Amino acid sequence: MTLRITWAEAGARRLERQFLATSGAGPGTAPGRASDTALADVVSAMCGAHAQVLSAAEVSVGVRTEGVTRADVRAALWEDRSLVKTHGPRGTVHLLPTRDLPLWSAALTAVPSGASPFRPDVRLTEEQARQVVTAIGEALDGTCLTIDELSEEVVARTGPWAGDLVMPAFQDLWPRWRQVTHRAGQSGALCFGPNRGRQVTYTRPPHFTPLPPREALATLVRRYLHAYGPATPAHFAKWLAAPDGWAGGLFATLAADGEVEEVLFEGAPAWVAAGDTAFPDEPVRGVRLLPYFDAYAIAAQPRELLFPGAAYRRALAGGQAGNYPVLLVDGVVSGVWHQRRRGRRMTVTVEPLGRLTARQERELGERAERVGEVLEAAPGLVELVIGEVTTGPHA
Repeated sequence: MTLRITWAEAGARRLERQFLATSGAGPGTAPGRASDTALADVVSAMCGAHAQVLSAAEVSVGVRTEGVTRADVRAALWEDRSLVKTHGPRGTVHLLPTRDLPLWSAALTAVPSGASPFRPDVRLTEEQARQVVTAIGEALDGTCLTIDELSEEVVARTGPWAGDLVMPAFQDLWPRWRQVTHRAGQSGALCFGPNRGRQVTYTRPPHFTPLPPREALATLVRRYLHAYGPATPAHFAKWLAAPDGWAGGLFATLAADGEVEEVLFEGAPAWVAAGDTAFPDEPVRGVRLLPYFDAYAIAAQPRELLFPGAAYRRALAGGQAGNYPVLLVDGVVSGVWHQRRRGRRMTVTVEPLGRLTARQERELGERAERVGEVLEAAPGLVELVIGEVTTGPHA
């Protein structure tokens, strides 16, 4: 008999596995957070932390852990290198566990790429793209370079064609080679280094041998389903920015091999990893503050159930998740929020889309304090304001 899963059951399991389950406990406790879990394990459970804005990634990791601050996340990145900041799912910048790079590199480079958005005279040929990725890896091995320094090295190692200013970007023109920066990151030739003053630097992650592509894709699907299942091939494709047809074929192959199994999720067919069919009996309770592009808000589907009613209109931008930091109440998006920093003081403004109980308001104060702790605001100088958020997306 096909297992039937409700939204409440799926949400409770997802939040537990994301270290986001809450029980509404009082001050001084942190239910659902990781305490003795390494940062790399937390980021692995998330399937990567979106890090286009590093502070957002720091909050994503921090609200899932006990006592961790942005300094701990940066130490994991730049000192012990258990985390790496590089191009992950959808080609966007993520924090990934360094130990998982053999998996991510093999899986991401096996995803079919779409048509190039650039004119034919701007595009790199496949051979030129390979040359650029090789040049990037060689130039960054054992050093950190700014984008201008890296550009000089790439052009010197390939040819003047790589430096032609033909790539449209942010009302400017970038050198031709930069259209494969994300490909270099996904293949392990490039990652971010620590800033040099205000300048971003790039380096190369520790050398590794990618997994076989079939093994990597199967493992990535199982990890995704462990974190965010039940899910459909279309959900997986959206999360990964992969073609729907390709994802459907991948799931069909994995099903034939007994690696995934079908369930009914809210009455519709969906998939879980084979044998991973235990779900909590109790729904989640409590509030959480998740930052821009938090992994849970991006990956948990169906989106209309995670962003019900008014939340779909207020907390999404044209249906796209992540553009607003979100308030979770009992596991669903129920508002937006924004933080403003002045020195070591911080104001957290939360706009709920419904009335909060007195208990929820008290817990919300604790969550705002936790955001302040992660971002190293001064103790006692985090102010919670419940009211309208007037800033727009990405503010």
